[in-house]
Amino acid sequence: MVQLCQVCETAESKYKCPTCRAPYCSLVCCKKHKETPCEPAPVREKPQEPPQPTPAPATAMEVDEEDVDGTDKLTDEQMDVLRTSDDVKEMLANPAITQALTQIDSSQDKMKTLEKALLDPAFAKFMYQALDETPHLKLIPRSEMLSRTKLQTPAARRGFHSIMSSLVPMVLEQSPRGERVFDIYSRLLKERIVFVHGPVNDDMASLVTAQLLFLESENPEKDVYMYINSPGGIVSSGLAIYDTMQYIQPKVNTLCMGQAASMGSLLLAGGAPGCRSALPNARIMIHQPSGGAQGMASDIAIQAEEIIKLRTRLNGLYASHTGKPLKVIEQAMDRDLFMDPREAQEFGIIDSIISNRKTPQSSGKQ
Repeated sequence: MVQLCQVCETAESKYKCPTCRAPYCSLVCCKKHKETPCEPAPVREKPQEPPQPTPAPATAMEVDEEDVDGTDKLTDEQMDVLRTSDDVKEMLANPAITQALTQIDSSQDKMKTLEKALLDPAFAKFMYQALDETPHLKLIPRSEMLSRTKLQTPAARRGFHSIMSSLVPMVLEQSPRGERVFDIYSRLLKERIVFVHGPVNDDMASLVTAQLLFLESENPEKDVYMYINSPGGIVSSGLAIYDTMQYIQPKVNTLCMGQAASMGSLLLAGGAPGCRSALPNARIMIHQPSGGAQGMASDIAIQAEEIIKLRTRLNGLYASHTGKPLKVIEQAMDRDLFMDPREAQEFGIIDSIISNRKTPQSSGKQ
C-alpha cells in the first residue's frame, strides 16, 4: 500500500522517522517534521499464548501396557554386567549414542523415539551389543520386534531391514578371562585373514595396509591370508596395498572369491609364489589403466605421459608375476581380458583352483 508524505501530503513517502515512524518524502520534509517534537510510535503487544502444560518429569524407562509384570526391566545383575562391559563403555564414548539414550529416556513416546534412533547404524549396533552382553535376556524375533515397535508402514519396515542387514555380525568367544564379543572381521583378523572387498580406494588401502603391518608386528614368520573380491579402483591406492604385500616379511596367500578385476587382479597376482588361488566360479579381468584429464593442452600432455608411464610400470609387474613376456602382457592388457580360473592359471595370475578345503588325511596310527 502506497503511503503519502505526512508533511506535504502530495509526494509518495520513501523514508520514515526513526522515532515516531511517520512517513516523509524528502530531506526538506524531514526538517519540517523535526521542527515539532514527536513521540515514539506505540508498540503493539503480541497476544499472550495460553500456558503450555508442564511435562511430567522424566522417569526410568517404562514397560509397555501389555508388559505390566515388568519382565522387560533390567535386573541389578544385568545392569552390573553392562556397567563393567568394556565394549559397552567404548560405544558409550560416542556422543551420538548417549544423546539418543537421553532423548529416549526423557521422551513421552519412548517407542517412537527408539524407532527413530534405530535408524542410526551405530545406535542399532550398540543395542545389539548390549543385548549380547546382558545375561538371561531374550532376543525378540524380528517379526515380533516389528509388531512391538509399531513399524507398520512399508517404508519403515524397509528401513528397519536395511539397518539390520548393514550391521556387522558379532561373534562370542569364550576365554579363561570370560566371554568377549568381536565383530566378525576383527575375529578373522586374529586368524590372520584380511579382506579386500569392494572398490579399491584410499580408505580401503589405509585399512588393508594397517592390518598387514599389524600382522607382521605380531608374527613376522606366520603367513597372511588375503581374500579378494574387488572390481578394481584407484591405481595409486592399489599400488599402496601391493607394495605393502611385497614389503612385509610374512608370505601373503591370495584367494579370489567373486571377482578380481583391474587392480584387484594385480593384488591377486602379487601374492607369494605358489600361494595364489581362486574359487571355481571366480572371475579375473586385466586391462590397461584408464583416466581422464582436462585443462590446458600442456597439462593434458603431462597427464597423458604419466598414464603411459603407469601402463608400462603395471605391464612390468604383471610380467614379473606371471612369467609372460612383456610383449604378451601388452597385447593382453590392451583391452578388457576376462578369464575364468583355469584361464587365469594358464596365464600365470594364479597357481591353483580350490573347490573345497582339504581335510588332513589319517595316518592310520592310533
